[in-house]
Amino acid sequence: MDDYFPKEMNGGGDDAPMFSEIFNLDPNETAVPVPREETRLSESEIIEKFHRILRVAKDIKASDVFLKVGVPPAIRLDGIIQFLKFDDITERETRIILESICDRYLLEEFRNEHEVDTAYQVEDIGRFRVNAFLQRGYIGFVFRLVRFEIPTFEQLNLPVEPLMRIAGERRGLVLVTGVAGSGKSTTLASFIEYINQNFNRHIITIEDPIEFIYTDKRSIVEQREIGMDTRSFSTALKHVVRQSPDVILIGEMRDKDTMEAAINAAETGHLVFSTLHSTNASQTVDRILNFFPPHQHNLIRLQLSMVLKGVISQRLIKRIDSLGRVPAVEVMTLSPTVRKVLEEGRFAELPKIIEESEYFGMQSFNQSLVSLVKKKMITREDALANSDDPDKLLLEFRGVSKSSGHQDIDDAKKKAADKRRKRSKDLLGD
Repeated sequence: MDDYFPKEMNGGGDDAPMFSEIFNLDPNETAVPVPREETRLSESEIIEKFHRILRVAKDIKASDVFLKVGVPPAIRLDGIIQFLKFDDITERETRIILESICDRYLLEEFRNEHEVDTAYQVEDIGRFRVNAFLQRGYIGFVFRLVRFEIPTFEQLNLPVEPLMRIAGERRGLVLVTGVAGSGKSTTLASFIEYINQNFNRHIITIEDPIEFIYTDKRSIVEQREIGMDTRSFSTALKHVVRQSPDVILIGEMRDKDTMEAAINAAETGHLVFSTLHSTNASQTVDRILNFFPPHQHNLIRLQLSMVLKGVISQRLIKRIDSLGRVPAVEVMTLSPTVRKVLEEGRFAELPKIIEESEYFGMQSFNQSLVSLVKKKMITREDALANSDDPDKLLLEFRGVSKSSGHQDIDDAKKKAADKRRKRSKDLLGD
């Protein structure tokens, strides 16, 4: 794998020309030193190079690809950014890549907004969620790899029984939460695919952009993309209840209107899934309330106490038993106690209730972290770093054998390192 990653980036160079074909910008106003192309590649050769970068990222199981003018392409592997051994990205290359992945509508949006979200698929390589943007006057990209095959709950190491129970609900609101890059979209896709395989439902997704592609099984799945199929989340949600859905997926809760429409749809007999940038169940409820003015909080709490069927919060942690990362997961379901606490606004009590409600399929982050350490999938140090209550987690670790635990973890680390070296040899052919 070392052949992919240089020890230091290549040098700089003269200023590259600006992309006047897209923007009427004065090159003197944005002077960023970037290297000139020593050999001018044809457009087809640039696309071929671009696809080679994406293939390398897929082969080494990277989660993200970064393209920035003036430096080599970079990837995020197991949460760590590393530069690849390719030539520095040029301004001309980014312009040609943008024109190859965007249609006229998206190019117009980029011209107006200076950023755009879309999806890009390459046969035999994969599907990517793409964000293109301007930085210091030049085009930049982030590509997030999206699997062709939608993983199951088991494959994602998620708590299967409670999630299956939530997926079987006929109405309500289900939120998957976590920081950016914590696997929320993949977990949502697993929910939708589980319903698709096991229930007779009409499922409508509203996404920006469409990431996973579903094939109808027992359900009908219709996917709407913001910009292409509808103007906005709020516009789509105004009409979605007239389209006879049983299940609605909203890619992200971005504003008050979207949240309000989602709660109303859940109240009127639909099962609504979405994501939110929050770290745990109690913070999730606070975030929901903060969408609304104070005079509406009592009403929103009452509505949540009736419709919030589940909050799944997750954090990805580097594995020591194999390649990649594994989720630590908090699960809150709507038990009678949770319903009463939500209605009365006693959110500070939720962590204790979650910890003591295994019967209702709940689990705390600490319980998930202890389980992962006992299975020798993560280190104690990483578990403590990802805990909301590390002092309490230290006490829980007393149930884990210190003498055998550290030795087994050392063995697991060695096996993971051996797997990484083998993967490098397989990819490089040496």
